[in-house]
Amino acid sequence: MDKSFKKGINDGIPIALGYFSVSFTFGLAAVKAGLYIWQAVFVSLFCLTSAGQFAGLDIMTAGGSCFEMVAAQLVINLRYSLMSIAVSQKCDNTVTLPKRFLIGYGITDEIFAVAVGKNKSVSKLYMYGLILTPVLGWCFGTLFGAILGNVLPDILTASLGIAIYGMFIAIILPPVRDNKKILFVMAIAVFISCIRYYTPVRDIITSGFTVIIASVVASVLGAVFFPTE
Repeated sequence: MDKSFKKGINDGIPIALGYFSVSFTFGLAAVKAGLYIWQAVFVSLFCLTSAGQFAGLDIMTAGGSCFEMVAAQLVINLRYSLMSIAVSQKCDNTVTLPKRFLIGYGITDEIFAVAVGKNKSVSKLYMYGLILTPVLGWCFGTLFGAILGNVLPDILTASLGIAIYGMFIAIILPPVRDNKKILFVMAIAVFISCIRYYTPVRDIITSGFTVIIASVVASVLGAVFFPTE
């Protein structure tokens, strides 16, 4: 295999481990909501977003309409369009337009963070490897959650959801230690998120839009105060 593909696989392993525990919880919830095991795995394979999948599961169990489902997924996952644009700027000339669509399928918060955190451009094979392992971790986590969820104690299945936060911290801390400008941008984004969470604004602005607003504002301020030479 190409070295860049292997590198992508290795970089995706920590993400896959974090995804396994989170999707395990989704698999458990999906089966309890009435989905078959194969249906739960298909949702994880074709949706690939924790917030979107749990929201979609709630809509399905409540007997919601297709319009509700589409609207909810659009709002929750709109931030991925911004992330895809940023990742496209990191791709080298091996990533043609059709391949960009394929890579766009696998853009998640963590995959985005790893890809844009590279000091050099990334190839199509690197992105394929970086996406492959997390997708497998996400799908297998869903499968095992659907199969074994009813056997494990509730306290254990509930605690698995904490893993994704540890994964976020592991992705953020290394670049913050090396570059204090990144710390400034991150602090602005956290501050905006806290405003939304601890004020009545949370009843107006959804969590999906909060991510978009925080990302755009923090990035603009970072570009103004710390422009690239």
